[in-house]
Amino acid sequence: MAVQTEIGIIGGSGFYRLNAQDPPGKASAFLEIETPFAKDKVILCRESMSGKDVFFLPRHGEQHRLPPHKINYRANLWALKLAGVKTLFAVNAVGGIHAKLQPGSVVIPDQIIDYTWGRQHSFFDDLNSLYDHCDFTYPYSQHLRELLLAAAATLKLAVTENACFACTQGPRLETAAEIQRLKRDGNDIVGMTGMPEAALARELGIDYACIALVVNPAAGLSEAEISLAEIKKVLSTGLDDVRLLIAECLLKM
Repeated sequence: MAVQTEIGIIGGSGFYRLNAQDPPGKASAFLEIETPFAKDKVILCRESMSGKDVFFLPRHGEQHRLPPHKINYRANLWALKLAGVKTLFAVNAVGGIHAKLQPGSVVIPDQIIDYTWGRQHSFFDDLNSLYDHCDFTYPYSQHLRELLLAAAATLKLAVTENACFACTQGPRLETAAEIQRLKRDGNDIVGMTGMPEAALARELGIDYACIALVVNPAAGLSEAEISLAEIKKVLSTGLDDVRLLIAECLLKM
């Protein structure tokens, strides 16, 4: 397959279109890719942002059709690799564990702890080679993180640059006790889609960085019950900042 573009963007909850103003299903082109990991083809949207062609993939499907534990992460990453993607920005909606990370905060995490189970987390399940043990000491591309931080500085957008992402199974939200455990483990944010996506990108040699938008205080860290209506309200405004950040970052590439 001929290389189409080297830049990919994965959208999370609420981020179903690259341009928020576009109607559902609008894209300059679509690419359907067969993979060994799914019966259905993976559909990538070819879009333009900051004068660059990018492939956009909403990981939950249009309007959140797939829950976190049912996403076919291997098929998605394999398709992006086949399309020629070498640089990948992943957007995640998360809960804030650290006290300073309130709804609307944008985080560029540098570490992750995986609490998920039962997910297809490697391309090497049926192989047996010493070389299949990829280094994952630093799970996110430092080069991409620095570009994102430089873009945030240009925009005068406050971001948190050192944070640990706790990836939980879902789809239910965590208990207050679970959040206290995650806090003791050193986590700053919690979400459900950070893994195995980041590790699969590493196995394929794709530069990968996460942009996390805090949409609620994690369970038990505020007096109010977690409200999906409030989460949607934060998404409607916070994702504008995320789109601006990605656009500015692309200008620097």
